[in-house]
Amino acid sequence: MGKKIQDPNLFYSIGLAYINLLHTRRAYRRFEVYGRENLPKDGALIFGVNHSNTLMDAMVLLASSNVKKVFIARGDIFKNPVVAKILHFLRILPIFRIRNGVAAVRHNDETLEKAVDVVRDHVDLYLFPEGMHRTKHSLLRMGKGLFHIAVDAHKQFGDQSPVYIIPTAIEYGDYFRFRSTAMVHFGQPINVSEFFKNTTEENEAVNINLLKDRLHDEMAKLFTYIPDDEDYDAIWEIVKMKNEKRAGGLYQKMLRNRATVEKVLTFREKHPDEAKELFGSVNDFARERVRQRISVTSTAKKRPFLNSLWKFALLLIGLPYFAASTIVNLPVWLTTLIIRGKLKDPAFGNTVSFGVELVLFPVIFIIGTVLFFCKLPWMWALFCTVLLYFSYVFFVDYQELLRRAVSDLRWSFKKELKEQYNKLNLNKLF
Repeated sequence: MGKKIQDPNLFYSIGLAYINLLHTRRAYRRFEVYGRENLPKDGALIFGVNHSNTLMDAMVLLASSNVKKVFIARGDIFKNPVVAKILHFLRILPIFRIRNGVAAVRHNDETLEKAVDVVRDHVDLYLFPEGMHRTKHSLLRMGKGLFHIAVDAHKQFGDQSPVYIIPTAIEYGDYFRFRSTAMVHFGQPINVSEFFKNTTEENEAVNINLLKDRLHDEMAKLFTYIPDDEDYDAIWEIVKMKNEKRAGGLYQKMLRNRATVEKVLTFREKHPDEAKELFGSVNDFARERVRQRISVTSTAKKRPFLNSLWKFALLLIGLPYFAASTIVNLPVWLTTLIIRGKLKDPAFGNTVSFGVELVLFPVIFIIGTVLFFCKLPWMWALFCTVLLYFSYVFFVDYQELLRRAVSDLRWSFKKELKEQYNKLNLNKLF
């Protein structure tokens, strides 16, 4: 038998360790993983994950643990033979949809066979059952590919080793800002083998739909889930205004978000007319807030002017390092701005920021380190090298702090907008 996609590969392992340690973790200000205790120690594991931030979803999952992983992605990105080889090296298998053509869909049988072989070897298999990315705290209708793999795996070896579907969710602090936050949350496993032992339904298609519904419901419990309807934007704005600046870890913040969503949905159910009026007012406020370039975090401040003062004090202290970091990282910054400016889908913004930093910053770091040790005493060279390593992270975080400081200052003097905010009466309602 030929080499399997899940077989050990030294170059892949070295590259993955390098990217996880020195780049993916650096791409997020906070990175947390919850629910590892839910992962079964036995059997085949197939992970169903929400898809909201393009390639960064896969990068975050890779960095969530040191366990070997194989992914399945949409088949149209495999059209180019060179790209297909690269993706195979990255342990990604293609799955095609009918829109890719009948001939392409025939290749799914081969992918299905390889996917079952992956989980038979106790290698974790990750899929995004929604089939496409979308920057929302909701879920799209799921495809059947994941469930066909689970069913086939159960048929082939489920009586010797259980097959599990693991509901998994990724929650980001911001879909578009580099150096935001990311949380991976593993839920309670769905034992496919037990499901088929206990089901009374003989129709496989019906059973797959039952599994789809169950996975959807379990995934929706793992992140800030908001029903995707006409009120989505207003509900998400309320959640942000209520919980954006409260202390605690990402998991605690997610729980508070979910509690707020539940209160808002209950309010909508009991008082539909009042809710409709409130949501309209919230959307009006949000549009004006964005137009006046006020961050939602500023609206939660009791003393925004004082908050802006201490932020500006920190910015003043860090200004020399920021100036140096700007000069050093100018190639990374300008390249990122140019590429992001040409994107048709802004959801790829963080992927671009990550990719440009991954390619260009190591070059800058190597050149800078060599120059430091050639021109300076070794103690000073080492000190400058450490500063250089953190320079791009500091450069990005400094700009974010500046943005928030200016926003706090603006909010301090927006009397009419504050009155509009106070009329929403969110603290009393929720």
